[in-house]
Amino acid sequence: MLNNAIKYTPSSGTIIVKAGDALGYLPEFGAACAPGAPASGCDLIRPEWAGQEAVANPDNWSIGMSFLHTVFVREHNVIVNEFRKLARDNPDADSGLRNPDRPTQAITYAQVTNEELFEIARLIVAAEIAKIHTIEWTTQLLYDEPLYVAMNSNWSGLFRDNPLASEVTKRIVAKLARSDNVKHNTQLYSALAAGPGIFGTGSDREYPKEMMGGVNHFGVPFNFPEEFVSVYRLHPLVPDMIEFRDLSDPDKIAKHIPVIDTFRAKATAKMHESGLSNWALSFGRQRLGLLELRNHPQFLQNLDLRPRLDTTLDVAALDIIRDREHGVPRFNEFRRQIGLRGLTSFDDFIDHTLPEGSDRLAEQRDIAKTLREVYGQHKCDDRKVITSAQLAIVREATATQPPIRKPITDCLGHTDGSMVDNIEDVDMVVGFLGEPVRPHGYAISETQFQIFIINASRRMFSDRFFTSGFRPEFYTRFGVDWVMNNGPDGTVMEDGKPNGHEQEVLPMKRVLLRTMPELKAELKSVINAFDPWARDRGEYYTLDWKPRAGAQNDPAFKQ
Repeated sequence: MLNNAIKYTPSSGTIIVKAGDALGYLPEFGAACAPGAPASGCDLIRPEWAGQEAVANPDNWSIGMSFLHTVFVREHNVIVNEFRKLARDNPDADSGLRNPDRPTQAITYAQVTNEELFEIARLIVAAEIAKIHTIEWTTQLLYDEPLYVAMNSNWSGLFRDNPLASEVTKRIVAKLARSDNVKHNTQLYSALAAGPGIFGTGSDREYPKEMMGGVNHFGVPFNFPEEFVSVYRLHPLVPDMIEFRDLSDPDKIAKHIPVIDTFRAKATAKMHESGLSNWALSFGRQRLGLLELRNHPQFLQNLDLRPRLDTTLDVAALDIIRDREHGVPRFNEFRRQIGLRGLTSFDDFIDHTLPEGSDRLAEQRDIAKTLREVYGQHKCDDRKVITSAQLAIVREATATQPPIRKPITDCLGHTDGSMVDNIEDVDMVVGFLGEPVRPHGYAISETQFQIFIINASRRMFSDRFFTSGFRPEFYTRFGVDWVMNNGPDGTVMEDGKPNGHEQEVLPMKRVLLRTMPELKAELKSVINAFDPWARDRGEYYTLDWKPRAGAQNDPAFKQ
């Protein structure tokens, strides 16, 4: 639920009402109890939560969390209101919802209870977030044409414009899902699922028969592996300072706000003082940090979470410790185990194609030097085999002879007894942040990408509410249409062909416009809400940092 729009500033008590605030804000925890006072209307157990938004994860609360929670709770309430309008106008129409005890009995819109509607709206929001992650966030994080095609096919199918081909592959996938042949049920199934798309796979079966029919765990009980957690360590994306802007003058950075000053109850106060749409503008225009070494925000290296912890926390160090404790292989062995080439020295973290004398080359050489100082060197032993994941190629294959391979040893191809870098000791997160070369438009490294993209698909393959359970019996007809069309009023298309495609208005942009209609002018030229809003997208995946028309005075482009 969301509170009334009227808020009081903590300092002056003055009433302020921001544009769009009629949709409200999150409720707050009660005040901390005074020592010795009765626990009535105050929180005696968790006084550190006093005055901040009441959510399920209050210990890790910041302005970013406040923003996203408020946006999607507003969206939830918009969904509820739109459903009630439909129910009012069509009370006797079949909603599509079904009771599993009476699967053949229609439930009309008027018969849907408030509790059922609350849960239906939650399902819709969850599916929206999955869609946003798949076709909007990922295609900006990995900004090129192959990933655009891949992620949109992941969601809606490679043959979405060819219903016949989509239906044929859908039937093949359904047959493969019932196969006892492991290869058919894994490799072929996952490959051909790109035809109709993963989302909604199996949703044409009768309820409740084969309710889990669209789910495929590929022979392994559902899990997210530790490696997936590891490659999602994206802390350098977070800035130390937020460039705060006001919607009345979007090209001006009104002030700089340290992220550390937006934690816990400070986030709630700042949200109410400045308003959701101003925070949306500030986040939308600001660039993220590069996922590279030496770029962790300083506040995360000395994060004060007392009284929940007795000391401050170095999150960068914690990332390394967690991987070690959880048994994640070190970077070089990790690459071998997923079929990538291993490194033989710290100099492999240098892009030798960079021009001599460039700042970038000097920085990478200095990083290699630092890695050598931190991880050290040793005298190698060529008799010591260090991995079973791969064999070293001693001689490449010829037209008549296969390649000659031998075990990979401690010397990694160097002369026995020579001093070699301790490249095998490099931690996972250090290694992937240090990778110097990445495909065009990729914010993440090659190593991260391999694990990331596999699990991005797995989370949908393994969720029945995104496969066999994506159907009116659970979502209602209203809910299915909302998810597929990004809202209640059908699919809306962008003008022209951004990056060469006829492009629907993407779901996050639609959510922002519904929850903050005052952003209409700012979002008019935005295609992907995760691309900096004032940037000129240019032609076909340009990475140039240039302002769009009307934003030439934005100081962010003068840096």
